[in-house]
Amino acid sequence: MDTRRLQYLHELARLGSMRAVADVLGTTTSTVSQQIAALSRDTGTVLLEPVGRGVRLTAAGRRLAEHARNILAAVDAARLDLDPCAEPSGTLRVGGFSTAIRKTLMPIILELAVRHPAVKIMVLEHEPAEALSQLGLDDLDLALTYDYNLAPDPPGPGIETLELWSTPWGLGVPSDAAARIAANGTVPDAAEVFGFFRDLDWIGNSRNGADETVLRLISSMAGFQPAMHHQSDSLDLVEDLILAGLGVGLLPANRPHRPGLTILPLHNPDLHLRAHARIRAGRSAWPALALVLDRMRQNR
Repeated sequence: MDTRRLQYLHELARLGSMRAVADVLGTTTSTVSQQIAALSRDTGTVLLEPVGRGVRLTAAGRRLAEHARNILAAVDAARLDLDPCAEPSGTLRVGGFSTAIRKTLMPIILELAVRHPAVKIMVLEHEPAEALSQLGLDDLDLALTYDYNLAPDPPGPGIETLELWSTPWGLGVPSDAAARIAANGTVPDAAEVFGFFRDLDWIGNSRNGADETVLRLISSMAGFQPAMHHQSDSLDLVEDLILAGLGVGLLPANRPHRPGLTILPLHNPDLHLRAHARIRAGRSAWPALALVLDRMRQNR
């Protein structure tokens, strides 16, 4: 099989349309169609089937596309092994939560644009469950996910993990309420902090159940169940809800200060968000992915 034709099939599996493949590879839809038709003849297998006005991969086409990805990565790795000075290339699909994209990925994107312009990065914002699902379907090459030390979320078999960083989280509350707690002269533990707000509404995450798991866990230690009346995946909106007197919720301890809002530290137990880079097992040899993972290790 011609590896150039495998590239067309791989891109079609990734992008979903011949027009998108043509745009990425700088060619025409006619060329894409001809190359995949030739690959079908090479393999003696029907790789495409019509659907509406377009086409989609057959089951055999999807299986070959999976092989194509590994074959192309191996060819690229072999080329680099023979010529260590050769440039990594290809489009890397990265999905993850916005904080990790901005903190960890964006500096790498800016660096690669200068030092390794043949490596392109496609950015997709996803919550952890969404990113892991897309990774499992091979719709992503790299997932940036998070969990909490009090609500660990192991990715399951077939996934390799690089630990990136962790940051403490606390409970965001109105500042006047925080001042009353401070006036007691003691440092309350996490359950005691939660207990002060047992009668208020609580704010969870609309796209990730880990926040609610943590809220319910610490609340149970204080002897109550929180009234989960609001949900948001935007930290700015969580702050707005707190400032409007609509509830309390979890926030990173290092958030920029906003007048009227205080983030109370949580201790005994502490609460930390942990960021991870996750890939499918065996994929780290692909030079473009290996390059990005290496930068992430250096920048931890």
